[in-house]
Amino acid sequence: MIIDWLTGTAFRVGGVGTTWAELLGFATGVLNVWLVARQRVANWPIGIANVLLLMLLFWTAGLYADAGLQVVYVALGCYGWWHWLFGGEERTRLTVSRTGGREWVALAVVGVLLTGVLWVLLDRATDSTVPLPDALTTALSLLATYGQTRKRVESWWLWITADLIYIPLYAYKGLHLTAVLYLVFLALCVVGLRAWRADERRLDRATPTPPGPAPVTA
Repeated sequence: MIIDWLTGTAFRVGGVGTTWAELLGFATGVLNVWLVARQRVANWPIGIANVLLLMLLFWTAGLYADAGLQVVYVALGCYGWWHWLFGGEERTRLTVSRTGGREWVALAVVGVLLTGVLWVLLDRATDSTVPLPDALTTALSLLATYGQTRKRVESWWLWITADLIYIPLYAYKGLHLTAVLYLVFLALCVVGLRAWRADERRLDRATPTPPGPAPVTA
């Protein structure tokens, strides 16, 4: 079966085995984030393949919230794919924008509630050994993915925060290649943040000044 092959050992380093699911997740993950940073729509189908691999990997490692999160990522991936293509003005391609104040408040409330609910659920209903960091990274990742579907510049800051927690978390759970992958993700997130900021500034300069008299200055 394909699942048996994916969960089989691809190679060993220092006596620690790496599965084919983790190896393929590494490759598709790096490609996905690189495509997002370059605002390529192809990031969405690659990302969907990536999260299906990670779903299998996380479930076998006992990271149940992260495994369940991948199901949501598939739905968000389909939505993001469509929104990047038709979410702009008059159903054109979406452009980079900033997160508004009210949107930040809503994201903060959702993030706190989601983290709390998942923490309690993981602590009481599963054998997870890391319920709080698992819950927190799950909430941050969902908020970041939402921002990514809307091409919000600040989604990169959310990803950076999540990656800084993911790296030691995966190392602790023995997913060493995945920990390295998220270190690469962290570097790519910085690149993506810089690229999206530059694109936002370019769009601002290209926006024509509305007609009318010049504003009166004191």
